[in-house]
Amino acid sequence: MRPSSRNGAAPRPVRGVPGGDGVSRDLSAGPEQGSAVIEFVFLSMLLMVPLVYFIITVGQIQGGSFAVVGAADQAAKAYVAQPDAASGRAAAEQAVLLALADYGQPPENASIDTRCEPADCLAPGSAVTVTVHLAVPLPFVPFSDVLHLNASQLSASATQLVGRFR
Repeated sequence: MRPSSRNGAAPRPVRGVPGGDGVSRDLSAGPEQGSAVIEFVFLSMLLMVPLVYFIITVGQIQGGSFAVVGAADQAAKAYVAQPDAASGRAAAEQAVLLALADYGQPPENASIDTRCEPADCLAPGSAVTVTVHLAVPLPFVPFSDVLHLNASQLSASATQLVGRFR
């Protein structure tokens, strides 16, 4: 049975229109088929690569902040445990190198400052303050040291009191 129009006559095919013979055809198939996948991959790469780089950079900065806090704390503790100022300074530097290595930070990007109040660092009751500075480089940039491209400059301080009884 053929579909009929309102007046009971069969619909007539329209000439010059695809599918004008009365048969409906899918007009979406053609040269554009499959391009949505390419556009999706291109746009996702365009958006995901900077996002992943940002996440890696923030992770490097977070690791650097943990490193300087731990390095300053351990350096101050190592300094006050030594019998003289020279060995205290050497022990503090060694503690900083070890703490930075634990977090994968290069030791050449770090510096250490030591301050004592009063001036005699190992006198009982004096306060030894160790400050560690760290420049966190941008990840995956091979020439960042030449151009001084850093993601962040971090610093942390720790103070230890020299005990009365040694």
